[in-house]
Amino acid sequence: MGSIFWIGAWIELAGGALLLIGLFTRPVAFITSGEMAVAYWMFHAPANPYPAVNGGDAAILYCFVFLLLVFTGPGAWSVDGALRAMRTAPP
Repeated sequence: MGSIFWIGAWIELAGGALLLIGLFTRPVAFITSGEMAVAYWMFHAPANPYPAVNGGDAAILYCFVFLLLVFTGPGAWSVDGALRAMRTAPP
């Protein structure tokens, strides 16, 4: 259970589920963005430098989408957004 494929699979499974519901969005998006960058540079880029040729276009897309979520944060309908609304609501 320590191979790089298993670690990547667990990051994608847990990270995808957390991003789907919007819990811990920024740190999870940062970790999954890094995982997609590692996936591209380790497995796609050595074959060919062009993403359209080496099949790494999806990895690059997900890397930048997750990086966008790091900076934009969760939406209003996420669990993080609901928690933030509960904290800032007047008593």
